[in-house]
Amino acid sequence: MSRHVHFISGLPRSGSTLLSVLLGQHPDIYCAEYSTPVCSLMTKMLSVISEGEYKTEFSDEKVMNLLKKTMDTYHDMPSRPNLVIDNNRAWCSKLQLLDYLYPDAKVICCVRDPVWVINSFERIIGRDPMLSSYLVPVEHRATLHQRVNYLLSPAGAFGFAYQALQEAFFGQFSSKLVLVDYDSLVTQPLSVMRLLEKELNIPAATYDMNNVRYTPPTAYDKALETPGLHEIAQKVEPQKHPLILPPDVVNRLAGGAFWRDRSMNPKSVRII
Repeated sequence: MSRHVHFISGLPRSGSTLLSVLLGQHPDIYCAEYSTPVCSLMTKMLSVISEGEYKTEFSDEKVMNLLKKTMDTYHDMPSRPNLVIDNNRAWCSKLQLLDYLYPDAKVICCVRDPVWVINSFERIIGRDPMLSSYLVPVEHRATLHQRVNYLLSPAGAFGFAYQALQEAFFGQFSSKLVLVDYDSLVTQPLSVMRLLEKELNIPAATYDMNNVRYTPPTAYDKALETPGLHEIAQKVEPQKHPLILPPDVVNRLAGGAFWRDRSMNPKSVRII
């Protein structure tokens, strides 16, 4: 049985893990707490379907069934609710596919001022004196500026997600988006959840903002040599961390929160 499906995407270090855990407190929702391989599986499957000798073997109906069953099978557990939220930053670059497979689906995009996204990356990478994080290739780790340059590049964790977000925000399927600003999430969490409930057309639920129970994916973070990448605080509130980026990097990133400028939102994308 196909479940109702929505998605979480957007920028890294912008509250997606926290939001996923909170959504998971809703009795009608199963929400993946960190990135799943479903998007990659679908992408690789489509490359086989659309290229080479097998191209003639797939009708549109068969393609749709294969892709939707990939989602259903990955999230198949008897106790899970009928509403599933998958999590992957690449979904912003797949809105045409999502509109084809799930016309009513929403893509919840977690966003945050890029200055503080990069500051968060540098803070967590810098915890390790050996600078071993696979988030940045070894040849780009020598200085903060090299690390920032890589993170901002199209191959970097931030650069790819930021470009995909822009593509989605200004593109023809922008009506599928719901942006959740990190600052709103941590300062007004209940208001954010109530608005999301309306967007997802689900009943109101009770959320415990003072005791967010969650087991971080330590093996996942270890595989990236970035321990603590998906840690969240037990209480939903603003986290006070110092700005450790030099002025030139801050100036370079200034103004990157384009969604906060109403003149940059001609399609009236929903922003919480």
